[in-house]
Amino acid sequence: MLLSRRGLLVAGAGVVVTGCASNAQMAEAPAPAQQAWAPATPVQRTAAPPLDPRGLVPRDLREQALAALDRHAWSIPNRDRIYIVNFTQHSAEPRLYELDVISGEARMFHTAHGVGSDPFHSGYAHGFSNIVDSNASSLGVYRTSGMGWGVRHGQNVLLDGLEETNNAARERAIIVHAADYCEPEWLAREGKLGRSFGCFATSFATLDFLRPRMDEGRLLYAARSI
Repeated sequence: MLLSRRGLLVAGAGVVVTGCASNAQMAEAPAPAQQAWAPATPVQRTAAPPLDPRGLVPRDLREQALAALDRHAWSIPNRDRIYIVNFTQHSAEPRLYELDVISGEARMFHTAHGVGSDPFHSGYAHGFSNIVDSNASSLGVYRTSGMGWGVRHGQNVLLDGLEETNNAARERAIIVHAADYCEPEWLAREGKLGRSFGCFATSFATLDFLRPRMDEGRLLYAARSI
């Protein structure tokens, strides 16, 4: 008996029924073979890489910066990288840290402090101020506000202070900029960096690297480690 493809229907498991035919015929199909049960393969979950596996960033400042990142989430939308400055360290030491929150890797750079924070040029920042014309560094949480350019320092990164200790940063023109007194040759000759008017001054090579990475909407946290 010839059946059209349209006339075949499957009814239940293993039963073929001819549809739209006057004389329905049923044929039993062989029972399916029993398959051996195998345990499911467990899902492999990749753990996030550890933050700063080389231990470059002081732990207390790292935890404070991450807490500040959550506290100011409304104002800091880019959370892939954060920047931390440890003003406890001498200016001859790299004390500006870039921490990649995704990969966990950290980098270190030199940065200067303000002349008002170190009037006798010891290389250490002793005091901090948010007052206009104090020429001192300010502690606290900053938001990077984009790549800028100024007549005095040229290329820079704009900053806005988000706390009472640094909320005059824009009025004081506190920025990240390059300066000759942060160049390796200066450091080798003087044994310490020069001093800014409160800005986070770096070498020209450091600024070229950091400027597009800081850009806009990232955290810069300046503090003193315990």
